[in-house]
Amino acid sequence: MTRSTQKLVGLGAVAGAALALALPLAASAHVHVTPEEAAAGSSTVLTFTIGHGCDGSPTTAVRIGMPDDVVTAKPVVNAGWTAETQTEPVDGVTDQNGEPVSERTSAVQFTANTPLDAEQIDTLSVQVSLPEDTAGKTLAFPVEQTCETGATAWDEVAEPGEDEPEHPAPVITVGDVAEAGHGHGSAADDTSDHAGSAEAAGAAADDDTDMVARIIGIAGLAVGAAGIVLAVLARRPRAKETK
Repeated sequence: MTRSTQKLVGLGAVAGAALALALPLAASAHVHVTPEEAAAGSSTVLTFTIGHGCDGSPTTAVRIGMPDDVVTAKPVVNAGWTAETQTEPVDGVTDQNGEPVSERTSAVQFTANTPLDAEQIDTLSVQVSLPEDTAGKTLAFPVEQTCETGATAWDEVAEPGEDEPEHPAPVITVGDVAEAGHGHGSAADDTSDHAGSAEAAGAAADDDTDMVARIIGIAGLAVGAAGIVLAVLARRPRAKETK
């Protein structure tokens, strides 16, 4: 085997190993939320993806904090978790319909019926009502992830122009006021629509993660296969030249 061929084989092996190591990392992104944009004056289901534990420890609970602008929030049922709504007293605050309220939802706590393995992904959804005066704002939803060992607070928000922090909080951008009638159907329609939205958002998040993992895996296999082919060709005896 010539030196140049050895180098090619070595590079192929190193690249394949690097891509193989990147595969589990692709499935362990930060806690993020979908959709990332919502209309003011609407009720929107936000789905939070939990894709990893705390340094390999299974997740036992997830607390999703509500920004001050959100008055009402309701957890979407997840069979694997028990949900609890936490409230706090407020003064001089009105709800989405302009009615005065004496308390608002400050957080939604999800507790796992069975700890979520660090190598597994799950989604947790919350229906939030966004007042009309939130149009144009960026809202952060700090997440406290508790594990069997340790905990991680996803509550850091970068200032404009700054790099993403180590533990970023999920954020959404609030657009213009929703058109009349959007997000204000009957109770039965709301439950059906939001449950469907949560399922679709969860499926989209899983599809995105799965697609990235597949692309990296295929690329790793291709590079590894190329290295093997080069090694085989280098070991084949060269045909003797005829005079």
